[in-house]
Amino acid sequence: MNRTRQALRVALLLVAGFSILLLAKYAEAHAILKESSPVANSSVPGPDVPLKLKFNVRIDAARSKVQIANPDKSTIDMTLEKQSSPDTLTSIAKGLKPGAYKIVWQVLAPDGHITRGEVPFKVTGS
Repeated sequence: MNRTRQALRVALLLVAGFSILLLAKYAEAHAILKESSPVANSSVPGPDVPLKLKFNVRIDAARSKVQIANPDKSTIDMTLEKQSSPDTLTSIAKGLKPGAYKIVWQVLAPDGHITRGEVPFKVTGS
């Protein structure tokens, strides 16, 4: 009886450990923005502003999108450059006038989940 209980405890610990590892791996697969350029709430000179979004995981660029939200709330779809790294998206916003903007992004991560976010920034005169 004692051996049976001990074997059951070992089995339960193994299952619990495997579950924790599996959940940690699953949580890691969601795309989380690690770095941006422009940095959130920063001011940058215009009129042309390079954009860079770096995530914690590989991003499917073909199924992701980046837009610029203008001060008047209209949006511009950005053309993404060829990925220099599988976790990074880059583009360039051209002709931005002084004002408050947002990078609006939506990316697809390896776990199949779509993540969205915004990065507000201001453009100053050139």
